[in-house]
Amino acid sequence: MGIVACKRCTKASPMGVDRCPRCNHKLHSRDPLSLQRVWAFWIVGFLCYIPANAYPMLRTQTLFKVDESTIIGGAVDLAHYGSYGIAAIILFASVVIPLAKFWAIAYLAISVKQNINFSNHRRQFMYEIVEYIGRWSMIDIFVVAILSALVQLRTLASINPGPAAIFFALSVIFTMLSAQAFDSRMIWDVRAKGRSRTS
Repeated sequence: MGIVACKRCTKASPMGVDRCPRCNHKLHSRDPLSLQRVWAFWIVGFLCYIPANAYPMLRTQTLFKVDESTIIGGAVDLAHYGSYGIAAIILFASVVIPLAKFWAIAYLAISVKQNINFSNHRRQFMYEIVEYIGRWSMIDIFVVAILSALVQLRTLASINPGPAAIFFALSVIFTMLSAQAFDSRMIWDVRAKGRSRTS
């Protein structure tokens, strides 16, 4: 439409104006550092996800022994005791969804720079799914917090969060920041550039 909104005061100005006439903030139609922030948050989130799966998520202390379980190890133990449904939910929420989010964000960031044969509507739908799932990614941390608060029987039994809980929370936070840093308008800019080249 030939206008650009200021990100500080939201005043709309004609395209081509360098600074906002109201607050003197520099105007950008597109965020020039969007992809750099996407990749920076993505890398940190992925690096945090590795120890989140390697270190124990829960530390269960009973009268005579202490058990430490990782995410995958805890799901395997649940399946061993016959809780296949809960084990499947844990694996899906803690392994499948985070890896799918990493893949989707990386794919979107690469697709706006390279001509990939995938429709813009599907890419936009993929972005909206990643944005929607982000708010539900802390389920594991909520479960650990609830168990830690409820199971505190002093010397008999207690459950405490392990170091993996911190890394998993950081991984989720940085993944959400990476998705939010992505400017989805760049998906449609690829089509506009393609049309301008063909014309």
